[in-house]
Amino acid sequence: MKDIIILGIETSCDETSAAVVVNGKKVLSNVISSQIDIHKQYGGVVPEIASRKHVELIIPVIDQAIKDSGIDIKEIDAVGVTYGPGLVGALLVGLSAAKGLAFSMNKPLIGVHHIEGHISANYVEHEELKPPFVCLVASGGHSHIVLVQDYSKFKILGQTRDDAAGEAFDKIARAIGLGYPGGPLIDKAAKSGRKDAIAFPRVYFKDSLDFSFSGLKTAVLNYLNSQQQKGSTYSVEDVSASFQSAVVDVLVHNTIQAATDHGVDKVALAGGVASNSELRKSMKESAGEKGLKVYYPSPVLCTDNAAMIACAAYFEFLKGNVSSFDLNAEPGLKLAER
Repeated sequence: MKDIIILGIETSCDETSAAVVVNGKKVLSNVISSQIDIHKQYGGVVPEIASRKHVELIIPVIDQAIKDSGIDIKEIDAVGVTYGPGLVGALLVGLSAAKGLAFSMNKPLIGVHHIEGHISANYVEHEELKPPFVCLVASGGHSHIVLVQDYSKFKILGQTRDDAAGEAFDKIARAIGLGYPGGPLIDKAAKSGRKDAIAFPRVYFKDSLDFSFSGLKTAVLNYLNSQQQKGSTYSVEDVSASFQSAVVDVLVHNTIQAATDHGVDKVALAGGVASNSELRKSMKESAGEKGLKVYYPSPVLCTDNAAMIACAAYFEFLKGNVSSFDLNAEPGLKLAER
């Protein structure tokens, strides 16, 4: 059987990335140009700036990915690209580049859902992982519990009703003076703190696996304000550890509950928050108690990257799910629509 070589392109937020992946598993190249240092001074991603940087970087990044892969561009069988959800201006840059390449080479264009890409990152590193399984996708923009029924068939079991987990990390990190991006900084500070130092709330819904982190965020801000009003100091490490524990407890509980409810024996993590050390540790412990196996990608594949997009595109390609050249960016794209 001939190898299928996919060129993946990802520009949904503030990483410009291109990758070449063989058969959805073997990564020949995965070039990621991050804009973190640019947006750090603003405390978060500025969409207009992100879009302009994507325009500057997209062609050099694709060229580098082709060069690093060691293949000839003519060997590519299809071009996979994120078309949603994400920042509309950023998505359009990658989508336009992908269309141009696919059209010029007379190759199929495959639009990929960003969350499907994150889930697929697990296949890149864990060849033995096969559906069905439950995947927690947690990032700055998403908090989803997904039942992966097949490689291209998904059912959303739970999702955030307000802030995504990663967004809450960013906001609290900024409030306690750690800066941006919040996830890694809180994770680091929490290692020196006590997770039971402050009793922050955990929100669980009756008959629902949805998340809500806005109340937790408000509770942390109220604690900080009350300490300031009393003229008292607080431990950044203790706040970080207590806040992180509150987020992780809910993420783990709902994910394990989803796996138990649907009779699957595998749980996967995906998205930027999947790099969190406390989440990984707690998920493994809780899953082990239930006899479940846990999978998660290495940190570089938890961030937005094109290798995961190429992997997802490969499975769509096998099913004949190719896109027309009038494919448009869909910033609010729902996973179930595919």
